[in-house]
This record gives sequence, structure tokens and C-alpha cells, in this order.
Amino acid sequence: MVQTISERKPAARPAVLPDAELRKLDALWRASNYLSVGQIYLLDNPLLRQRLTREHIKPRLLGHWGTTPGLNFIYAHLNRVIRARDANMMYLIGPGHGGPALVAHAYLEGTYSEVYPNISQDEEGMRRLFKQFSFPGGIPSHVAPETPGSIHEGGELGYALSHAFGAAFDNPDLIVATVIGDGEAETGPLATGWHGNKFLNPARDGCVLPILHLNGYKIANPCFLDRIPRSELIKLSTRRSPPRFTSRWRRPSTSSWMTSGASRPTRGRTALGSDRSGP
Repeated sequence: MVQTISERKPAARPAVLPDAELRKLDALWRASNYLSVGQIYLLDNPLLRQRLTREHIKPRLLGHWGTTPGLNFIYAHLNRVIRARDANMMYLIGPGHGGPALVAHAYLEGTYSEVYPNISQDEEGMRRLFKQFSFPGGIPSHVAPETPGSIHEGGELGYALSHAFGAAFDNPDLIVATVIGDGEAETGPLATGWHGNKFLNPARDGCVLPILHLNGYKIANPCFLDRIPRSELIKLSTRRSPPRFTSRWRRPSTSSWMTSGASRPTRGRTALGSDRSGP
């Protein structure tokens, strides 16, 4: 999916991942989705061992399920890239109320339980994990400072790219994969953030990989960029920064679940991610 800037030509890689690797990615994606939806909806009964009742559901729901599967999907695949290529990469998300996704992965990886031992990796720990999310005395629905490793809360509407370029400056080996929410993409601060690539110096700075996450709706309305023709979206994106990355995906029922094409980022420029093909 991502290739780091290098003077040597990278070895050719197959366009389709092996089935065994796809199954592992799918399992990680489904597990993180389950943990995410549990945080949003459940007060109790985390493994659904009992028949689900109203008492198990939170009386007030906060957290956007719409953006969460995409965030988990991207996280899983970027994690594969980090392991396969030993990449130095940071994951920064802009969509508001995307906290369940990052908390879910921190919990799956064991980091969350190391920082918060009371949120143990068992049924009782999962119950506490679910209950605390966006609940009095618990944690916020964004990627708040309480989330291990957080440097950007998300939901500020437009600052994801600015923070991403700030992280890349003076870190020449760093790739900052930055998810831009479709509602966030309509804001003035985000429009300004696209100009950050003009300040990158390939001799001393890292690379920013923006990934435009179009799931069709912002907080209460359809988003503009998902309603315009794809050709217009590509032209708009190309004016901001020449695209270097595209991906498409389908359900894992076929061996061609994930195909991707990537080219080496041009020094001093960002790469553009655009994934508009859903299940």
C-alpha cells in the first residue's frame, strides 16, 4: 500500500495479497469493528452471552459508527505495511467521534490494558471498556489525550493535515498517514492544510499521506465530495497535490478482495489516498 522514499527501486510485489494474509486482516478488521460498536452501544453483556435487552444498551449514544469501519480498515492495512516493510509510520485521524476505532486497536494490541490495568483483556475488562466510552466518568468519543499515543483528537474539523505536516517536519523517515473526514474536507482550515506540502523539505522532512475517507455523510447531511462525479473529485484532488496512491476493495469473498497500486512519492510532495469503493 505504501512505499517509503528510497533511492533503491523496491522489489515487485503481487497486486493481490495471499489468502492467508487476507483472512488475518479480515479477522483483525472484524474484531476491531466489534469492539468499536460495543463501545458505542453497550453498557453490559459485552460478549452477548445473554439475550440482548434494553438494559444492556446505553441511554445516550455518542460516537459515529459510519466512519469507524473505514478507520479500522485503514488501520489494519497500514499495520500490515509497517510489519512487512518495517516502516516508520504514524496514524492520524481527522473524522469526529472516531475514538472507538483507535481505542479498539489499542485494546487489541494490549497497550490499553498496560496503561489502564483495570481495563483487562477478559470479559470483565471488555465490559468496562464498553461502559466507559462516552459515559459519565469515562472517556470522550474522540481520540482524546486519554487514548495511548494520541497527538490529534479528531473532530476539530479541518486541522488534521496541519497537524500531520507538523509531525512530518524534521522527521525524514516518518510517514504520517492522515485520514480526512468527508465533513472535515469541506472546511476552510482543511482547504488551507493542503498547502502544507509546499513547506516540506525532502532533505530533512518526512512524508504526509492524506487519505480522503468518503462514507457519504457528515454529522447530519450528505457530504458534497461524495456527491460529485469521481472524475471531478480526481481533478479537484490533482489540483491540490498530484495523486500517488489509489485503492479499491470489495468483500473478502473473492481472492481479489484487496488490490492496490502505489508509486513512489515524489520528494517534497504528499501522496493522496482516495478510497471510494465500499462493500
